[in-house]
Amino acid sequence: MKTRTLLLLALGCGVAIMLAGAVFLVQLSAQDDVEPAAALGESTTVGEMTIVVEQVVETGSVLDVTVRIGGVDDVDGADGFRLIAAGRAVRPMTAGERCRATTIAARTCIVRFDVSRADGTSRVLFYERGDDQARWVLA
Repeated sequence: MKTRTLLLLALGCGVAIMLAGAVFLVQLSAQDDVEPAAALGESTTVGEMTIVVEQVVETGSVLDVTVRIGGVDDVDGADGFRLIAAGRAVRPMTAGERCRATTIAARTCIVRFDVSRADGTSRVLFYERGDDQARWVLA
């Protein structure tokens, strides 16, 4: 191949990469901004569920999150809670009394997490229901 042909192919590839980057930037600018984190004690609606994170207590390797949750009769309504602790995803503990079933009338319960494998102190709680999600920065 001639040098001129290689230079034209390289130029064509460069233009294609620049166009792809421009399309990507346009897609990024059209995305919705991330919702701000809900404050402790503030009522938040996720789908049809209303949630208030009332208190957070970390004792040793256990994080207890007291929530007031209601709005839907669902046997697994409280299963949507997740915690990101120092970059690790943590599911609620299943032992003992736990927050699980929800009713239309709001009730208070404790969601418990084992944070023994989390190295840092960062704690972010998420609740997902359907396509909706809320988050709380706990620490």
